[in-house]
Amino acid sequence: MSSVLIEAPTAPVLTRRGAVLRMLRRNPAALIGSTILLVIAFCAVFAPLIAPYGLHTQVGPVFGRPSWKHPVGLDDGGIDMVTLLMWGARVSLIVGFAATFVSMAIGGTVGVLAGYFGGKVDTILMRITDYFLVIPDVPLMIVVAAIWGPSLFHIVIVIGILLWTGTARVIRAQVKSVRERVYVKRARALGAGHLRIVVRHVLPQVAPLLIANTVLTVAVAIFDETALSFLGLGDPSRTSLGKVIENAFERAAISSGAWWAIVPPGALVALIILGCSLVGGSMEDALNPRLRVAHLSARTFRLRPLVGRGDAL
Repeated sequence: MSSVLIEAPTAPVLTRRGAVLRMLRRNPAALIGSTILLVIAFCAVFAPLIAPYGLHTQVGPVFGRPSWKHPVGLDDGGIDMVTLLMWGARVSLIVGFAATFVSMAIGGTVGVLAGYFGGKVDTILMRITDYFLVIPDVPLMIVVAAIWGPSLFHIVIVIGILLWTGTARVIRAQVKSVRERVYVKRARALGAGHLRIVVRHVLPQVAPLLIANTVLTVAVAIFDETALSFLGLGDPSRTSLGKVIENAFERAAISSGAWWAIVPPGALVALIILGCSLVGGSMEDALNPRLRVAHLSARTFRLRPLVGRGDAL
């Protein structure tokens, strides 16, 4: 008789991309957040094509009330608010992602160098990080933006160089843990250089945390850009969400009762921040398995009965 070998089914290997897709399907918060961001990003990217009116085209009276033609009303110049929101979200997202890229580049580099080399390098870089960390972000942004002048590029640089401290500290802590693992020490013993170890062994382990932190930082960058533009330190030639709110306040929209000139852009900023927070937190849970087992659930934590106590009762 010929023996038949039956292979046991192997569990599928879940890659990072599969973990993200699974997270989006099964996590309601991630699904809601990604839907919000995709809809807003789609309207912002294709604003030149799908905007109902021109950005500088007056289509009605000043502070025209919401109607079927203009669902969100008109601003102080008679421009359609839906059009302004699309173009404003476009500029705000550009600034948010660009400033986040600068922040992640600085914070990731500082965190990896400080965590991997340690010693004097760690001490010097962390002291610099501490100095930036204790500086109030918004006041320094106001001062620097006022000195450099109102420009979109200046806003990106100012926000980027002030948001990297949290990323640097988080990445440093993760790298200090990764560098002590067995496979890293084995690669070092086999003669692998620092660059190869960092690129092949360290970065893949800290990349999930960096990606999740990037999404969360986008929300902070957009909020800071809105604050600077509202204070009059944004680029006057670009229509961002903060600029729309600033124009409404300067043209007495509140006293005129034109709530639609202020509430919709503020609500859109809140939606963007909410979407980034939901997606960033869910991505961090999906890409970092330690977060799923590093806590005790109050629902499942129970004391075991003593041996023999159940029989006695």
